[in-house]
Amino acid sequence: MSFTLHDLEAIIAARAKADPSESWTARLVAAGPERAAKKLGEEAVETVIAALGDDRDALVAESADLLYHWLVVCRTRGIALDEVLAELESRTAESGLAEKAARDA
Repeated sequence: MSFTLHDLEAIIAARAKADPSESWTARLVAAGPERAAKKLGEEAVETVIAALGDDRDALVAESADLLYHWLVVCRTRGIALDEVLAELESRTAESGLAEKAARDA
């Protein structure tokens, strides 16, 4: 499969420019970061519930919803996927436990 989060980010950017009456993405972006963040929170809860169940397909579907809504929130705040990926990459220089200990110190 060649579909990436960068592809999804580009689709969101294109759809954000559409008429909000014709695009869910445009509607979320037009409503602002607060509405997009609320929807992200709802999707996060649904993902957790799916993770606790035995329905693998439900977890896959909710995970997709979560990633989509997370990218919409990032878009409303002007944060590019590459910025998040760079942050993740910077964290790979040390173990997660060492990184957390440094933050807690």
